[in-house]
Amino acid sequence: MNSEALDTLHQHLLAALNPAPEEARRLFHGRGRRWPGLEHVTVDWLQGLLLVSLFREPAEPEGVALRRMLEALAGSPAWRHSDAHSLLLHHRYRPDSATEVLLGEAVEEWPITENGLRYRLELGRKQNSGLFLDMRYGRRWVQAQARGKRVLNLFAYTCGFSVAAIAGGAEHVVNLDMARAALSRGRDNHRLNGHDLARVTFLGHELFKSWGKVKKCGPYDLVIIDPPSFQKGSFALATDYQKILRRLPELLGGQGSVLACINDPGIGPDFLIEQAAREAPGLRFEQRLENPPEFADIQSDGGLKALVFSQAGAAPASRTA
Repeated sequence: MNSEALDTLHQHLLAALNPAPEEARRLFHGRGRRWPGLEHVTVDWLQGLLLVSLFREPAEPEGVALRRMLEALAGSPAWRHSDAHSLLLHHRYRPDSATEVLLGEAVEEWPITENGLRYRLELGRKQNSGLFLDMRYGRRWVQAQARGKRVLNLFAYTCGFSVAAIAGGAEHVVNLDMARAALSRGRDNHRLNGHDLARVTFLGHELFKSWGKVKKCGPYDLVIIDPPSFQKGSFALATDYQKILRRLPELLGGQGSVLACINDPGIGPDFLIEQAAREAPGLRFEQRLENPPEFADIQSDGGLKALVFSQAGAAPASRTA
């Protein structure tokens, strides 16, 4: 992170804040590897709050230079015109994911909007804030597809897909995640949007021990699979994804669709397409959803892969993203 790289970041942020986005957005995605020396830096606009995240520890001179650049940014006309009031530096590489307040006050919870829907983020305590901004088009696609459908949201986390599905008119959504605190945050997200929680089920269970509960709530018209690449003791993408795909025929109704996702830069979309053909041959691959342009990657398969499948004989899902 030399002076040239920091100047690149500074100029990029000045342009991104002039004008600032109306909703939450990634402003700078160094992890897309398009800017040498900044591969470990991301910057998110959270509607008045700028969150700068570091994915590796900078050398002391780098850290000092970065803070100076951010102080200069906070004194710029672009910053003032954006109505920004807080600047946080998230040391994501630390075990405690500490967040340093460079401007404003410490914030633990923060509301944002995306596609007109409201979510509450947690800042300063965890690696992840509660909503993955690269999945914006995926949530938009689910909202467009959901009307009248029963939806299964696996690895639901804070239920972003569920919020989008209910907003899109889903009949019912079943959210499953072993992290009950995340599901509790999902309930809050639904409440923020005035949703009827009678149309939403929350299952705080480990998936591979809970197929009976999942199946009992079905069949489903849409299944969403958005797992972590690795979760110690519960999920390893390379070996466990096929176990989920194998179960899809018994979970889906006659006109079912699947949104299957991978966010491991080392695994491309062919992995899912080939696994689905082997484990659930009744599914056909329809499309890969585009990623938001702010998440551009030097390799097309390096970022998020969100793939749509439908049951053979079913009408293909509409291409809304």
